[in-house]
Amino acid sequence: MARLHLFDLDGTLLHGTSAPVEISRQLGLEAETVALDREISAGLIGPPEYAARVHELWADLTEAHVVAAFESAPWLARIREVWAEIRGQGDYCAVVSLSPSFFVERLTGWGAHAAYGSRFPAVPFTEPVDPTGVLSAAAKVLIADQLCEEFGVTRADCVAYGDSLSDKDLFGTVPVSVAVNADRHLTGLATHSYMGMDLWEAYELVRHSR
Repeated sequence: MARLHLFDLDGTLLHGTSAPVEISRQLGLEAETVALDREISAGLIGPPEYAARVHELWADLTEAHVVAAFESAPWLARIREVWAEIRGQGDYCAVVSLSPSFFVERLTGWGAHAAYGSRFPAVPFTEPVDPTGVLSAAAKVLIADQLCEEFGVTRADCVAYGDSLSDKDLFGTVPVSVAVNADRHLTGLATHSYMGMDLWEAYELVRHSR
């Protein structure tokens, strides 16, 4: 049976940062977004409010800013190699993140079968964020179920990779999980734990298990 590998983005594929912080860095608004990241991590605000507030910060955002943020972000090493290996094994890989879809979806170009993020309007913005399109921890499970149906696998065939509170629901749903540079929210929940800068090393923890 094929497996489905589900990857978080912020703090997992991106080391020590989030897509919104990297986008805001291009606008000179890094500190403001780091503060928002702290608020959502502490549970002081939810995903819809977070999305609305970064959308407001990004009034001057252009496609060039997004490209620069993506290309200069601190990605873990060997992401593309891991996904090529997964594909070569006849398995599937997908990214599911609360970050903006216009950033997350770029990862299909690196070999992900699918990439889901919170739905934002096209850049540059001419309309507000629709809160119904903003993802949550619970939404990650729903998307995982949709992907299982699409690829002909079940939850029992899934491996999740994540680092924080937004991954907690998914980690509680699938049988195998890898905590990647994770915070306290995933303590005791993950099947495996990895600290480092190379996704291949994290993938090796589950590469030969079926």
